[in-house]
Amino acid sequence: MRPSNCSRPAFGTGPLAAAPRGIAAAVAALAFALLAGCVTVNVYFPAAEAQRAADKIIEQVTGSATPAPGTPAQRPKPQSTPQTRPPASDAGFFGRTESMLASAAGRALTSLVPAAHAAEPNLNISTPQIRDIIADMHQRFQRLKPYFASGVIGVTAQGTIAVRDQGAVPLMQRATLAQLVAEQNRDLSQLYAQIAGANGHPQWTADIRNAFAQRWIAHAKQAGWYYRNAGGNWVK
Repeated sequence: MRPSNCSRPAFGTGPLAAAPRGIAAAVAALAFALLAGCVTVNVYFPAAEAQRAADKIIEQVTGSATPAPGTPAQRPKPQSTPQTRPPASDAGFFGRTESMLASAAGRALTSLVPAAHAAEPNLNISTPQIRDIIADMHQRFQRLKPYFASGVIGVTAQGTIAVRDQGAVPLMQRATLAQLVAEQNRDLSQLYAQIAGANGHPQWTADIRNAFAQRWIAHAKQAGWYYRNAGGNWVK
């Protein structure tokens, strides 16, 4: 998170230093909450959501089940800190002030929780443009499927497909295969960009591509297809 132009209060000097410890703690909590409100919440790429979205789309394109992604590490849920009531002996001005400040700090901190949740959105993969691309890829996959099964083509670590063994294809079919591969790769690239754009973060395109590449390779392993790893080697 990048702090904005907010000044940090000092608590070591002044009247606060002489205040009872409870009030000092409550004021510190309130100041922290206000300072937290002055920072910009970074929006992190939801990698686990991207892999789940990739599995759904790969299933739609291929018409077959895909392996489930590994269970992502569970993020700790924000826990509310129980408020303690000051002892009866502290009643009076300082007691009331502490209670009011603690309550204000709690409300300020609670107001930040929705912003943190909003920073990790569920991915939208159902726009008309995305659905059209998936439909075109599904139709084209029916013609590509025999080439995957025979090992002529495979998936790559860049989230695309490539010809592995052109020599296994009759000469008259090579141009058609090359066109099918080029069109499928064009749609794959458009798909990644559309998903990133549909979720308001075009800068996520490379991350979306990487998430899909991982899931395409996982599907290839299950289906018995070839895939080309990051080192450029074909693996079955």
